[in-house]
Amino acid sequence: MATLRDIRRRIKGVQNTEQITKAMKMVAAAKLRRAQENVISARPYARKISGLVNHLLTDELSDTNPLLVEKPIKKVLVVVLTSDRGLCGAFNTNILKEAVRFIGEELIPQQIEYSMYCIGKKGFDFFRKRDYTIAGNTLGVFGHLKFTDALAISNEIISGYLNGDYDKIVIVYNEFKSVVRQEIVREQYLPISFGESEKVKRTTIDYIFEPSQKEIIDSLLPKHLQSQMWRMLLESNASEYGARMTAMDNASTNAKELIRSLKITYNKARQAAITKEILEVVSGANASRSA
Repeated sequence: MATLRDIRRRIKGVQNTEQITKAMKMVAAAKLRRAQENVISARPYARKISGLVNHLLTDELSDTNPLLVEKPIKKVLVVVLTSDRGLCGAFNTNILKEAVRFIGEELIPQQIEYSMYCIGKKGFDFFRKRDYTIAGNTLGVFGHLKFTDALAISNEIISGYLNGDYDKIVIVYNEFKSVVRQEIVREQYLPISFGESEKVKRTTIDYIFEPSQKEIIDSLLPKHLQSQMWRMLLESNASEYGARMTAMDNASTNAKELIRSLKITYNKARQAAITKEILEVVSGANASRSA
């Protein structure tokens, strides 16, 4: 049975942990506010440029740009966005499970070659230890996320696609919904696809373009991909802070409950020790009278 000193030490240790988790929650909350503002600001531009490209595209033009042409799928690049640090609940675990599930259920059964591109240290460590083929990685960007990071990642991935290293690129990331809710999304990055429901919205009006319609689309497509990459990075960043804030709040609540339980145990043990000492004194006194 634990002694009073052991219980006091444990209470002190849990109290120190509670202070740390409270501080981490406050830091995550402060960073989340700015990350949330950034992702909300980036979404309208990403949607608008995507809608503009979709509006201008025709079936004829879709067959002329290599970023749009569907190819027989033999090699797939799976881009996984995770955090660089832990202590954010199931944020990384859920993303990694979805990536592994996608590979195991959709790529391996069809004998499609695949490789990984890891954005974030947690994903890189996970796939490296399990001998996955890692085509590239970008680590440490979320601490000081900038648009130039999105440009560099996007350009590297696009270059590999245009060189024929991959026939399809899929990105798995957490989309920010609210402080307590993040949704795992698996999105096709290349070739660019808008889906049948969006294609119906394309106009049939015969506009006059200057420069040509093809030149406009060719210049917009890289910007579209860059803006989507930037949006995904911001979504993942905001989701990470939301998950970390929630995890630290839960940890602080659990620490309080554990401290309460330990204090009850301490008081019971102290009361038992006092009762034992009283019994010893009374027994000693009775023995003296008997003598």
